[in-house]
Amino acid sequence: MNDDISFGQSLILGLQHVLAMDVYVPPFIIATAIGMSSPDAASLIQSTFLGAGIASLIQVLFFLKLPVCQGPSFVPIGAIVGIYLGSGGMASVLGSSIAGAIAITLLGFTGIYKHIVRNYIPTIVSGTIIMIVGLTLLPSAFNSNIYVSSPSLSINQNILLATITAATLILFSMLGEYFSNLGKVFRISSVIIALAVGSLVASFMGGLDFSPVADAPWLSMPKLAFFDYGLAFDVSAIITMLIIYMVLLAETTGTWYAVSAVTGEKVSDEQINNGVIGEGLGCLLAALVGTTPVTGYSTNAGIISITGVASKKVFVMASIWFILFSFVGKLSALIHAIPSSVIGGVFAVVCVIIMLSGFRVIKNEEFTERELYIIGVPLIVAIGLLFMPVEVKQSAPQFIQYLLDSPIALSAIVAVLMNKLIPKEKIIRG
Repeated sequence: MNDDISFGQSLILGLQHVLAMDVYVPPFIIATAIGMSSPDAASLIQSTFLGAGIASLIQVLFFLKLPVCQGPSFVPIGAIVGIYLGSGGMASVLGSSIAGAIAITLLGFTGIYKHIVRNYIPTIVSGTIIMIVGLTLLPSAFNSNIYVSSPSLSINQNILLATITAATLILFSMLGEYFSNLGKVFRISSVIIALAVGSLVASFMGGLDFSPVADAPWLSMPKLAFFDYGLAFDVSAIITMLIIYMVLLAETTGTWYAVSAVTGEKVSDEQINNGVIGEGLGCLLAALVGTTPVTGYSTNAGIISITGVASKKVFVMASIWFILFSFVGKLSALIHAIPSSVIGGVFAVVCVIIMLSGFRVIKNEEFTERELYIIGVPLIVAIGLLFMPVEVKQSAPQFIQYLLDSPIALSAIVAVLMNKLIPKEKIIRG
């Protein structure tokens, strides 16, 4: 994690992580759902880049000190839309986000969370959670990025683009395994090469539109909480966001373990606790710069596994890229111009790598019937939630809906409960 790599390598590798993270998707979904104007939507995306950059620096340099990037979480999207429409716009969204972030920060300072992890998340549980992270992200790679159509690209074309991109990623990653010198360059650059090849093929198909890049301004300011939105503290909105933050903590802990698995560096109790503080402070500052709660992205663990580079310098550079994108409108527009299927091709490979990293964590465990249930039942829950009909979710109480919208968090809870409830050995007395 402290590898001394060159500035040029960290520049390219940091950009790879940013390009593969798809951070503009949550703010885009939120802006569409609440009917934001185009300038306001663009500003929310810029604020998201700024919040992600600041939060990532906080975790990498000061608190968690693992090679992770923070980005906007998908978990709060439904709650944010509800708060915005029902409680007074972005002022209530940001106010409740600030209150929840302060609560999470205090939880970290008390030291309670590390005891929760130590007593409730042993190797069998953490490995299962990592597997679930990869498994539950995989459908979004297909449904949201690949199995889609647009005015310029059909579903069949998108499937072909994703296949070409994924194949390019695997090819150049493998070249790094077989050739010592040039191969290393190919391996560490495999993600950005795959994205470039996929985008080039998309341009020949007529699916790459650079007009938004031409129209975007070079420099523009994101909107900030105090100056542009104001702050409102609604009790029901705050309670809702507190629940969301607890779900986020369960989710982000799985990300930390995923990164730990691919880097080979065990996460200490102290790191976990510091990570909670960093998560809270990152979310607090994200809200202050006008965006939604951030969390650790599992995508980065997969990219580390592909490139073989886990230097924290890379993630500092990724954070700087995020901050630059928040002020340079054309750079943000350029990322947005990459076809979703191209990103989906990379994302699908990354998800599988994350899932198999979880298996690597638990492969040395003794697999009795007890362990099979601890691993298997949470996987069943995760798959069941992925395929649960929307009307079933909507019929549940609001609090339950938050859990049902986060297969990672709910499956993690099931894994913890299974590990605690099933006895380790069966004693038969005659």
